[in-house]
Order: sequence, then C-alpha cells, then structure tokens
Amino acid sequence: MSTIELTKDNFDEVVSGNNFVLIDFWASWCGPCRQFGPVYEAASERHQDLVFAKVDTEAQQELAAAFEIRSIPTLMIVRENVAIFAQPGALPEAALEDVIGQARKLDMDEVRKSVAAQQAGGQPE
Repeated sequence: MSTIELTKDNFDEVVSGNNFVLIDFWASWCGPCRQFGPVYEAASERHQDLVFAKVDTEAQQELAAAFEIRSIPTLMIVRENVAIFAQPGALPEAALEDVIGQARKLDMDEVRKSVAAQQAGGQPE
C-alpha cells in the first residue's frame, strides 16, 4: 500500500477512520527526511494492514504546529486515536520494524486507562 498524503482537510478522517496509523512528518529540503523516505516506503509494503501517511511540514504548517513538530523527520504512531509513539530522527530499517512490532503488541485497554488516569491528574497504576 502506498503512503497517504495527510493534509488538514483529511487528517481527522484518516486517523479516526483507521486503528493503526504511522505518520512521517517531513520536508523536501530535509536530508535525513530523504534518507528515511525509502525505509518508510519499504515498511509500508511489508505492513499492508497498517496505514502509512506523510505530512509535508512545509505545505501543512498548521498540522506540524498542532503536533509541536520541532525536528524532522518525526515519526508518530496513532493507535485507536491515541498517539502512542512520537520520535524525531530518521530510523534505520531494523529500528522502524522494532517500533512497529512494539506498537502492535501494546494493550490498548491499558494505554487508555493510563491516559485517563493522567488526564484525571493521577498517576497510571
């Protein structure tokens, strides 16, 4: 599956309409972004059950600002409308595969409990 270009117009629809979305925040002038691009594309071919999306931070400055993107590339993973991973830097293939594997294994019920506890001002159990 090829990657989806996210914009402020389709972002909510794509992220809320899919249970597992990887988002690459990038820009065409960014050397590390260009290095990470083929690694990200190859992963999208290997994991066809997941949604791989890209946000061009130059064209979509509002989205980049909304997620406080300060460094690119930044990889974000959203599962069931919860951002479970966000890290700047171009990941090598093995590290990207490891992150995807860990994200797949997360117990989302536990994640939601932890988020609810943090939002209530308490600490996760």
